[in-house]
Amino acid sequence: MLIKRKSIEQAESSRRPARKPKFAPVTLSEQDGVRYLHFGTEWVQGAMRIRKPDWPELEYAQQMMAWMLFIESPRAIAQLGLGAATLTKFCYRQFLDASVTAVELNESVIAICASMFKLPPNDERLNVLEMDAMDFVLDPANHGAFDVLQCDLYDATARGPVLDTPEFYQACNDCLAEDGIMTVNLFGDHPSFAKNLKAMKFAFDHVICLPEVHEGNVVALCFRDRPQLDKEALAARAAQIVAATKLPAKSWVKGILAAN
Repeated sequence: MLIKRKSIEQAESSRRPARKPKFAPVTLSEQDGVRYLHFGTEWVQGAMRIRKPDWPELEYAQQMMAWMLFIESPRAIAQLGLGAATLTKFCYRQFLDASVTAVELNESVIAICASMFKLPPNDERLNVLEMDAMDFVLDPANHGAFDVLQCDLYDATARGPVLDTPEFYQACNDCLAEDGIMTVNLFGDHPSFAKNLKAMKFAFDHVICLPEVHEGNVVALCFRDRPQLDKEALAARAAQIVAATKLPAKSWVKGILAAN
C-alpha cells in the first residue's frame, strides 16, 4: 500500500467536474508487466502480474496468507476490501473446498476487477458482495461463519484502515469460527498503526505482527484463540506451503517466532 506509482489516468480525473463524487475514481497504471489499481492517486491499492493473474504480486499480499501456517483446509474465507481481487482470486483457486466471500463497498472496484484483474464471476463457491464491511461483520448471520478473515480496507487517502475501532475488530472476531484467524494490512510507520494494534489486542486473544515489508506495510495476524507456536510444526507446515504454492512461508515462521 505504501507504494507510489503515477496513474496514467490521474490527469484525466483532475479535469472532472468539481462536484464531489461518492468515491474517488478507480484508475490504472502498468509497468514491467504489472497492472496496478489506484483510487485516482499515486497510492497503489492492488497489483496483478498480467502473465500470472492469480499470483499475489506484492509482498504484503503474500504475507496476508500467513494464516495458512495454522489452517490447512479452510471451509469459509472472507475478504474485507476487494482491492485488485488478489487475495480473493488466490483463495478461490487454491482452496477448492472453501467458499470465498469478498465484501466491497465501491461497485466500480468490483466492475474493474472483473474487466481488468481477471476476477471470476460469482458461482457456488465465490460470492462478491457490494456492501459495507462494518455491516457485514455486524450481521449475526455471519457470526462464527468463517475460518479466515482478510482485511485490507483503505480509501484514496491511504492514511490507514478506514475501519479501525475496537467495535469493528470485535465484530470481526465474532465472525470467526473456533481457532479462526484474521489478517490485517497496516502501515508500520503511520500513526494509525498503534491505534489499530491497540484495538486488535482488545478484541482478539492473541495478535502477532510480521516484519515490515519494503513498501512499509505490516501484516497483523489476529487469533480468535491463542495458538500453539511449535517451531518444528510451523517449519514443517511452511515447507508444505512453499512446495505447494511457492509462497515465502519460511520467512513468515521466522517473523512469527521473532515476535514471540
